[in-house]
Amino acid sequence: MSSFTNIRNFYEKLVIDYVTSSLTGKNRDAEYLADVACVALNHLPPRYIRYEVDMIFYLSPIERKEMEDKIANAVNQAVEIIAENSTNPNSGRKKK
Repeated sequence: MSSFTNIRNFYEKLVIDYVTSSLTGKNRDAEYLADVACVALNHLPPRYIRYEVDMIFYLSPIERKEMEDKIANAVNQAVEIIAENSTNPNSGRKKK
């Protein structure tokens, strides 16, 4: 069963890296950053891998750039969705 322990979504690390580098320090707490990452990941297609080095090796520079653009767009959409929901009293999540 240990063969399954390495399976993960390649986008997860990329999204977390993008969120922490672009949103950290802008009066955003860890909960907010995690929410943005989750919403963004839900707007991206899954890319499951076992070993990151394999994915990096097989990606062309064009594919890598396309992935980076998708991540930026997904994160920007996530920020907008969360902002919209935090100002909507019927959003289901209480504002802190």
